[in-house]
Amino acid sequence: MRAAYHDPCNYCRKAEKMFGHGFYEEPRYILSRCLSNWVDLYPNRQNQFCCGGGGGALTTGYNDERIFYGRKKMAQIKAAGAEMVVVPCHSCHGQLNSIKEAYGMGELKVKYLWELVADCLIL
Repeated sequence: MRAAYHDPCNYCRKAEKMFGHGFYEEPRYILSRCLSNWVDLYPNRQNQFCCGGGGGALTTGYNDERIFYGRKKMAQIKAAGAEMVVVPCHSCHGQLNSIKEAYGMGELKVKYLWELVADCLIL
């Protein structure tokens, strides 16, 4: 299964601005240990597109707008040919799961980074 990684705004640009370090490479290291077939979305890291779920948008009643905000992210995922997108952020996870049907991508699996790690553990 081809997977893609989404850089959340809060874990990347916002963390870099507030703490001087965005979490760009750490999740990619984890993905490289858990998956043999994953790709970066383009653009990524500091230049990634917001999924539209942050800033409280996920909890508002403006669903049409929220779906519209996610258009670039869904186009990125589609262009990458991903069947699964891995995200560490709760807001991004909820947003992508809730808008995938609107973009004809109902089969897309949206997985937390921690879920991926749990799936890869051999106990």
